[in-house]
Amino acid sequence: MKGKKDIQSQNDNRNVTINKVGVKKVRYPIIVEDRENKQQNTVADLDIYVELSHLQRGTHMSRFLEVLNRFHKETIIGNLEDFMLEIKRELIADAAYARISFPYFINKQAPVSKISSYLGYDCFFEAYYKQDYDLKIGVQVPVTSLCPCSKEISDYGAHNQRSLVTLKVAYDGFVWLEELIEVVEGAASSQIYSLLKRVDEKYVTEQAYNNPRFVEDIVREITVKLKKDKRIKYFKVESENFESIHNHSAYACVEWSRDE
Repeated sequence: MKGKKDIQSQNDNRNVTINKVGVKKVRYPIIVEDRENKQQNTVADLDIYVELSHLQRGTHMSRFLEVLNRFHKETIIGNLEDFMLEIKRELIADAAYARISFPYFINKQAPVSKISSYLGYDCFFEAYYKQDYDLKIGVQVPVTSLCPCSKEISDYGAHNQRSLVTLKVAYDGFVWLEELIEVVEGAASSQIYSLLKRVDEKYVTEQAYNNPRFVEDIVREITVKLKKDKRIKYFKVESENFESIHNHSAYACVEWSRDE
């Protein structure tokens, strides 16, 4: 009968180890911890890979999904180490890697009217397991930044822009996604809300004007805050300001490790 051979398990004589091989952009429901509601159901895009030995021709792609099927009803971050270990075992691999990207929603109150509405944040987990397990979590937070130089030189007004801050951390203990989002929003000229009435719009406009921030200010403020948090072992923070008066972005980045 044709197709009896396990082609993936054939030996390979080209002597090339593949760093990452697996499945990419798998759309799947997951459960994440939620500080306010304990749990939140969302939908993730998953990239799951293993390291493939130079001796083996191919990996078994279906096994990635088989393992995922067994874990998707659990809170993903609390079981991610076991998930990675099982990926290694099922694929008979020395190393496994996963990136899990998902929208995360927080119910925010407008600053004056106190009307509540949900704002979505793009979040991610990055896990790596070779000899040891390594986990980093991250958030992408939209904020407003108002240019200090524009405010200084103008007789009235100042230009501002939407900024996207990406923060990734490794930590001891436990860190809420909400905590990372709050650190970023506290470093900006103003937060962003999904629903604002006129009194709220007046408030955030004046708040941004009274709290000007360069792109450099944003990453430095976040750096100072995170260094004081003993749970944080490592972080990388990037801020991209989508300029309103230029056809390019302003960018700044700080990467830091407590071990260094």
